[in-house]
Amino acid sequence: MAESTMSLAPADEQDLQQFLLFLGSALTAAGEAVNQIEEHLLKVAAVYGAPQARVSVLPTYLVVALEPGRPATLEPTRQLRGGLRLDQTAAVFDLLRAAQQGKLPPALGSRQVLAAVEMPPRFGPATRVTGHAVLIVGICLILAPTWGDIALSAVFGVLVGILRLVGARWASAQMIMPVIAAFAVSAVTFWLAGSGWAEADLRAMVAPLVTFLPGAMLTMGVVELSAYEMITGSSRLVAGALQLLLLAFGIIGAAHVAGVPAPAAPTDVAANTVGWWAPWAGVLIVGIGNYLLHAGPRRSFWWLLLVLYSGFAAQFLGNLVLGGYLSGFVGALALTVVAYLVERRPSGPPALVCFLPGFWLLVPGALTLIGVTEYLGQDTVRGIQDLIGSVGTMVSIALGVLCGHPLVRAMTR
Repeated sequence: MAESTMSLAPADEQDLQQFLLFLGSALTAAGEAVNQIEEHLLKVAAVYGAPQARVSVLPTYLVVALEPGRPATLEPTRQLRGGLRLDQTAAVFDLLRAAQQGKLPPALGSRQVLAAVEMPPRFGPATRVTGHAVLIVGICLILAPTWGDIALSAVFGVLVGILRLVGARWASAQMIMPVIAAFAVSAVTFWLAGSGWAEADLRAMVAPLVTFLPGAMLTMGVVELSAYEMITGSSRLVAGALQLLLLAFGIIGAAHVAGVPAPAAPTDVAANTVGWWAPWAGVLIVGIGNYLLHAGPRRSFWWLLLVLYSGFAAQFLGNLVLGGYLSGFVGALALTVVAYLVERRPSGPPALVCFLPGFWLLVPGALTLIGVTEYLGQDTVRGIQDLIGSVGTMVSIALGVLCGHPLVRAMTR
């Protein structure tokens, strides 16, 4: 742990407490695991002369006390406006590094955290919608599609990107946005299939909805439960399951309104007609889409690609050697190690900037949505099988993340 480099007068203790609260709230919004947030904040508190600080991080608020028996202060995390973009996450972690070295006065740190949270996007609305469409095409390529699937997913990517952009203006619309997007995409797909213009294929339907899939949330929930963070881990799992059900409800609702059966699973439709290279090219396109949609920090694109390809290649090799369930473990282990090693490079972005986009390549989000859709639709047996397989893969990915942290620490000592 770093040595204390700054002694605080009693009048400055309130500034330190407020800084810890704002910094913890920003890290929560960035998607960091709560056990890691508590560790970060305790290090900062020790540097600023409060080695006996107590920190408790929960899904919607934080509690900080500078000493045992001292008054504690509570800070709701929802005031920081939900999730952060990649450039905001990088700015928050830059502040964290400065604070862990005692280079940032607490009062100034609080102002800079709020400035990072309110930072305007680097790219305009048109670029972000384009980035969403590019991301969706990349995800569709990873799902081994046909050329028709790619064309449909690109159109749907623009549609969902516009819906997300419009819905971001109203907090009340965030909860129902997955239903609206799933219903719109599914209804158009069923209409095209009914008209004979295109086949109803879940690959073209799932890819546009991938940005709503709570893959990182579900996996981080398992990670937190493994770290005995029961409240936060359980809350993430419940919230992630609800979002999956909302997406599935939109698809099933569109199927009933359109009067057509649910689309066939990928095992029942045309195989990959693009080529063996489609998933590997999809990783590159996913990286480009993530960079544009979530405003990746400057000079972070090539690091992001390195982490994405490391995780994807490890998962591919793990599948060949160990099978599907353990492939997630191998991919997550490689993703975690490479992301944290990149963070230690002078020009490398924070691990979370490269780590969270990698979940969309590893977690069985698309498979989970297909399973829930089939379970609520006509093929109950296949749905249950897919759901059980998804849960097993999610657990293996979480174990890979858990094993990655101590491995990185051992490698960097």
